[in-house]
Parts: sequence; structure tokens; C-alpha cells
Amino acid sequence: MSDKPKGTRIRVGLLFGGRSGEHEVSLTSAASVLQALDPSKYEVVPIGITREGRWLIGTATDHLLPQVLDTGQPVTPSLDPSTDGPQLVALGSGRGSAEPTGKLDVIFPVLHGTFGEDGTVQGLLELSGIPYVGAGVLASAVGMDKDIMKRLFRDAGLPVVDWVIVRRGEWQHSRSEVLRLIRKKLRFPLFVKPVNLGSSVGISKVHNERELPAALDLAASFDRKILVEKGVDAREIECSVLGNDRPEASVPGEVIPINEFYDYEAKYLKEGSRLIIPAPLGKRETKRVREFAVRAFQAIEGAGMGRVDFLLDRRTRKIFVNEINTIPGFTPISMYPKLWEATGLAYPKLLDRLIELALERSREKAGTRFDYRPPSS
Repeated sequence: MSDKPKGTRIRVGLLFGGRSGEHEVSLTSAASVLQALDPSKYEVVPIGITREGRWLIGTATDHLLPQVLDTGQPVTPSLDPSTDGPQLVALGSGRGSAEPTGKLDVIFPVLHGTFGEDGTVQGLLELSGIPYVGAGVLASAVGMDKDIMKRLFRDAGLPVVDWVIVRRGEWQHSRSEVLRLIRKKLRFPLFVKPVNLGSSVGISKVHNERELPAALDLAASFDRKILVEKGVDAREIECSVLGNDRPEASVPGEVIPINEFYDYEAKYLKEGSRLIIPAPLGKRETKRVREFAVRAFQAIEGAGMGRVDFLLDRRTRKIFVNEINTIPGFTPISMYPKLWEATGLAYPKLLDRLIELALERSREKAGTRFDYRPPSS
């Protein structure tokens, strides 16, 4: 719970937008969160990040988030955590002056993709001493890097599909060698993905060798690391996780995409994809999915929230952990809040709990010493 006096609203900075290709998705998620936060409990201050990376703050009366990106006041987090409470600093115009703006109790980042979900913003907030919702620096960075993520899952004993990593420089200078390596290690069909991107941006399903170069070119345009993984004829299962040291898993759900797989178009642009909640699984499969979801969350040192995506092989019924999203979508059709609602936790209560977990983790950090000095001889 909050340490603020009873009856005092918690001041929440709602951070949205960002420099990634998922900018528009972030705006939709943030608008949904803004609508669901209880105004009797929270004073919500919208903070938008433009596509160029400028931070702009609105007021509690700004309910049209795109307007904040057009008319908001330029700000930056203060990097002096010793000040009287967390704060943002308004960037003055003309003379480079700066003055403190209103203090925030917690920031709720609703940023997807690079420069938001990858540990960069989380590191900035850590330096500023501002509590924030969701995973910390390590889990955010690992959760964005699909290669390192899969290694941690594998080391934690979780089942993952086979994969190969290709560097953009390798592909640009040694195309034939890269193609030969992929043919040797994996069988078609394959999925080719940028390692550090979400919302299925830049992903291709490759059915044969002829389609592979174009898929690698596309992924390389989004990232310097490319993931090539074995394609599985699978059902797509998702499970939400909530908590800090004692995380819990929701009931699983199933995605039935309108396209061949759940790509960006199927997620956000084209109607027809279906979400089945709860997923039609046997009791044993449901139990394993929930167990694997918690273990995946713990494997990356997750905190607050996460959505774990699975592949259920149609032929063998084997369950593979595909990936974890540390800032899952919060749009009206997003699986994360829908799964918790089906588990018995309504959307507004879910947001309450996420803010409680952020403040709880902040209080726990406050009890950690950083000032060790060796004893004098």
C-alpha cells in the first residue's frame, strides 16, 4: 500500500509514446490505462515521448494523449535522487534554464519496444530515484533480447525451440556462409525475427530457402542481431504473470490469428483474430503452462508484470516457452488484462495491484545499503 495520508491521491506519471516502431501501440495502451485508473485514488500526469525522443509533460486534465505530444512542456527526469522526493525538471526555453516541476509518486511506463521496454528508461528512472511499474533494468533488457532470454530459459530447464543467431554484419558480408549455417542447423519452415523488437515487427515466416534472404534483409533493417528459429506447427498460448518475489500466473488464453501467424497486421490492423479465454487445454497442460510462466518470469528476474507466450506443438503436444514481454499490451483487446479479468482480477484492480507492487519494490530498495566503506586499517 502507499505511504501517503489516507484520502490523498497517488500522483502517477503515465509514460507513453517512445522512439520505437511500436509508438502507436503505446498510445493505444496508455489511453486504455488512463481511462481505467480510478480518479478518486490517482492523479494521472501524462508524460509523452515523441518519436524523436523528447519528453513532454501534460496536465491531469489532458485526456487526449496525442495532444500532449504536440503541446506538452519539455521535461527530463532529475538525476539527483537526494532532492525532496522524485521529480521531473522542466526544460526552460531560451537560456537553457531548468526548474523543478511537480513531484511524482510513481511512473507507469506503457512503452513498447526499444528505448522503453529494454531497460534504458528503467535505468534512467533508477538513477532518478523514481519508483516505476514493472520489471527492472536487468529483466527489461533480457526480456527484449530474444537470444539472451532463450539462453536463460534453457538454463532454467524450460523447453525452447532450436535457434541460430546471425549478426547483421555477418549477413552483409558473408551471405552464402550464413545461409549454409542456417541450412545445417535448422529445417524449414523457419521464423526470422529482429532480436530486440516486439509486437511481431519485422518477423517473417520462411517456408523455403528462396524466401530466406528477403526475411534476413527485413530483420536486419530493424536490428543488428537476427534470430532464426525452427518453425513449429503450433497453437499459440499466452499466460499473464503478476507479482514481485512471489509471482502468480493467470489462466492461459489462446490466440487464433487471422493470418498464418500472429504478426503485426493480425494484432493491430486486421480484424478477425480471436482470443479464447480460457484456452481449451487439459488440466495437466493448463497447470504446466502456469508453472512454466512463473518459472520464465523468475528466470529473467521479472517484477511487477509479464506476459509469457508459448507454442503448443499440435502433433506432439509438447509445450515450448517462446518469449516473455515485460510491458505487455494494455489495449482494449490485449491479452494481459483480459487473462487477469478471467482469473478474477478486474482491470482497475489490476492497475491498483501493479502500482502497489512498484511502491513495494521501491520501499524494499530503500532498505538496501549502497554506502559500504572498507574499515580503516
